[in-house]
Amino acid sequence: QPTGAVKGVTNMLMNLKKDSEGSPIIVVFDAKGKTFRSDIYSEYKANRPPMPDELRDQLIPVKSICRAIGFPLIEIEGVEADDVIAYATNTALKDSKITIMSTDKDFYQLVSDRVQMYSPTKKITYDKELVRKEFGIYPQNVLTCRVIDGDRSDSIPGVKGVGIKSLVKEYPELSENKPFDIKMLMDSAKDRETKVSKLINNHEYVI
Repeated sequence: QPTGAVKGVTNMLMNLKKDSEGSPIIVVFDAKGKTFRSDIYSEYKANRPPMPDELRDQLIPVKSICRAIGFPLIEIEGVEADDVIAYATNTALKDSKITIMSTDKDFYQLVSDRVQMYSPTKKITYDKELVRKEFGIYPQNVLTCRVIDGDRSDSIPGVKGVGIKSLVKEYPELSENKPFDIKMLMDSAKDRETKVSKLINNHEYVI
């Protein structure tokens, strides 16, 4: 019986409990089955390989350990763990400070004055300025860039020939500490004849 994931997660959670100084902690897992995104876009995660059996077999003991340590565990059918975390973050008390522990770069869009993200692999805590330093954009504009860049791991196509660097060069508003959403970018692209803007205008989007 494989136990590597059980041991790794247990050590991580015990350290988290010790370092959290009594702060409330929740653990969120993806529920079984498809989510609403698959109904919207049939190719969503179509090319992602299934979870290896040796890892899947460790999910039940990992969840049992979470409960034994005293961490509430949340799984909601029809949505992903990402959605639950985003909802919990956005609906938490406005004077609360929140730390998201994950390696998923999609969570950078949630970083704010009261939300930070800790990467357990990099052992780095990201605030707004560190997101800006590492990626060239502030958290509130991560979603705009993800729409254009796509997400290959989820089989969501981006605009071919346009990467984050070329996008920010074309639209420096993305690197400013204020929102520049996808509608603002698309409206701006309509008035430009540059290569990047033409590629953006001619792309078929999955939003």
